[in-house]
Amino acid sequence: MLKQSDATTLLLAEEYKGTSYLDILQEICPELERSEKGDLYCPSLPYLKNIIVLSKQQYPFMYNFEELVEEGKNISLNQLSQRKKTLSYKDVINMQYTSGTTGFPKGVMLSHYNIVNNGKQVSDAMKLTEEDRLCIPVPFFHCFGCVLGTMAAVSKGTTMVILEQFDPVTVMKAVQNEQCTGLHGVPTMFIAELNHPEFSTFLFSHLRTGIMAGSTCPMEVMKKVIHDMGASEITIAYGQTESSPVITQTTTDDPIERRVGSVGKAHPHVEVKVIDPATNEEVESGVPGELCTRGYLVMEGYYKNKEATYAAIDEEGWLHTGDIAVMDDEGYVEITGRIKDMIIRGGENIYPREVEEFLYTHPDVLDVQVIGVPDEKYGEELMAWVIVKEGKELSKDQLKAFCQNKISRHKIPRYIEFVSEYPMTASGKIQKFKLRENALHLIQKNT
Repeated sequence: MLKQSDATTLLLAEEYKGTSYLDILQEICPELERSEKGDLYCPSLPYLKNIIVLSKQQYPFMYNFEELVEEGKNISLNQLSQRKKTLSYKDVINMQYTSGTTGFPKGVMLSHYNIVNNGKQVSDAMKLTEEDRLCIPVPFFHCFGCVLGTMAAVSKGTTMVILEQFDPVTVMKAVQNEQCTGLHGVPTMFIAELNHPEFSTFLFSHLRTGIMAGSTCPMEVMKKVIHDMGASEITIAYGQTESSPVITQTTTDDPIERRVGSVGKAHPHVEVKVIDPATNEEVESGVPGELCTRGYLVMEGYYKNKEATYAAIDEEGWLHTGDIAVMDDEGYVEITGRIKDMIIRGGENIYPREVEEFLYTHPDVLDVQVIGVPDEKYGEELMAWVIVKEGKELSKDQLKAFCQNKISRHKIPRYIEFVSEYPMTASGKIQKFKLRENALHLIQKNT
């Protein structure tokens, strides 16, 4: 990513969780030790000229943070003013790399206009004020932490309670001790909190709102966050990095059935439509299709990747999300899955989300992901990857029996695998493409 982004400056910590970033850097660029601060020589990264380490330690070829602050004092107010005059609200301020759930990440170019406005729209939906205290355990390198967390809080003067890394107990302690009124998280984070043995020992009396986003939000988990954590005004936000990121969001005023059964309506100043991906024609309400959006929120494009940009944004400015959605007459949207994730079994279109939501209702199921795997007879078959709640036991036959006469026979997973965790991106998204790779290996091994 350093190479693809043409980065000129790198800020880094010395190490994290036992991994030395300095060792990694010197392995990539052994020539650095012979370089001078501000004029690095690294053939593999020709644009890289500055490295700033978040430390007080002195290094020959890197500035430390105190030196950066001191260097800033040499910039006159006139120089600063002249620099400001060269800037535009449409300038790219953030190159956000996609999370890589489907392959190598792409550099999404987001402008001031994109993320400042999106942060404000998010905070409006949550009714944030300067009286709120928002716990942000999601990473800041992801749009969730950067925009839904930081930008939303700054737009209202909301207090930010920042956690360096996610740990369910640390999050619950922070919410209790800092009297947080809001809490952000991806579904796997909320699941870990709700099912932690110490959950009942914490008080969430101040908790009012927050956002569950980042991946499909299971209805049963949403209900527990509202009733068991007391976050009666929790919202669901939906979007993607390419849309800055939020397209639709529920509000604190939406009835509970809307907040657990949809991802809300389009933000103000945002257009949304659902199209037939085969014809690009808009479909009627209640008919599934690909969700598209247009407005201030659409990215400037992918960095140095015009082909991918043209594939994502059409000539009329519509961003094609690749997500399958259903929109009702009132404009509420339900996301049923990715177009790439849709399973076609014997000519029947099956959306993994529907099967996942059903399997979540089993009392012993903690988490579940459904994918499609190749099948000679039907083209594709369903495979469920299941995490069982701690202290519970569940067999494949028991889970299949649970499905009988409750969902259509063709939607009952043929294959079931029990796991303790899923392959995840650093931002907490489940990498379904890795589950497919593991599935193919298992099926080939057993045939």
